[in-house]
Amino acid sequence: MKILVLNNREVAELLPMKECIAVMREALSALASGNAQQPLRTIMRPADAKGVMGLMPAFMVGDPAAFGLKAICVFPGNPAQGKDAHQGAVLLFSGETGELLAMMNASAITAIRTAAVSGVAADLLARVDACNLAILGSGVQARSHLEAMSQVRSLRRCRIASRHFEHAKSFAKEMRPEFSFPLEPVETVEEALEGADLIVTATSAVEPIVRREWISTGAHLNLVGSSTPKTREVDSETVAAASLFVDRRESTINEAGDYLLALRDGLIGPDHIRAEIGEVLEGDKPGRTSLEEITLFKSLGLAIEDLFAAEYTFRKARAQQVGSWVSF
Repeated sequence: MKILVLNNREVAELLPMKECIAVMREALSALASGNAQQPLRTIMRPADAKGVMGLMPAFMVGDPAAFGLKAICVFPGNPAQGKDAHQGAVLLFSGETGELLAMMNASAITAIRTAAVSGVAADLLARVDACNLAILGSGVQARSHLEAMSQVRSLRRCRIASRHFEHAKSFAKEMRPEFSFPLEPVETVEEALEGADLIVTATSAVEPIVRREWISTGAHLNLVGSSTPKTREVDSETVAAASLFVDRRESTINEAGDYLLALRDGLIGPDHIRAEIGEVLEGDKPGRTSLEEITLFKSLGLAIEDLFAAEYTFRKARAQQVGSWVSF
């Protein structure tokens, strides 16, 4: 028995953003239609550890069917050492025999599929003429989201704000050669959001860094950075003013501080979630309903996204003879 092992570079080459956006559409539709299943992820938070471990299993119906498991450690201090905060592996298993088929670098899959899901959401929910992008953050997800947003809208400008202005400047300098539109580092979040109709928050913020009064009428927000019940990137007023879309209701009501803290503050009710993105894709729930509406997608990241990305990457790697086959 042999398994396929794919490293970070190989995953990135096999899973370009445009293709991954299409795969994520399939994943979210499958989840909404009942052709994929996943439980709520399990998070282990040892009191003395520098990070946490998450276990994310999923199953997809199909020919062939497949199981997947992402085992991921999240270490917030890693970026200061020049390392991705996310470290781990995605395991792909046969749905017919249960045999392990592949092990892939989870950092690469997470970086690409998270931004690809935001791309799906932005394509569904942002105004068709949205062209002024604001990115808050300057790490791995900021980079992949810049690419994803450029895939779904014709951008004229991108402003970048980060906790440290030097990081925003470095980000802009690094990414400029890859894009035809201007990338402008700014010193404050308020500056970045001025006139923005497409917004990405990809930060490690614990308290809100976005205020409602800074958001333009008709804007679309992708909230990516926070994934715990007690942390958030936007204030409660922003959540209350927006039409809220999520990747999965179960995940949102258990893990999303942006939602839970607005609920605690009494600015929204439990019925504030309009739809899961998969429900919009399937035509079961409406998306944007007016040009003036503020839409907000709260991303938490789902095991089914990792599984669909891994299964697609596995098929492509096998066809192109990429990666290392290891006796197991």
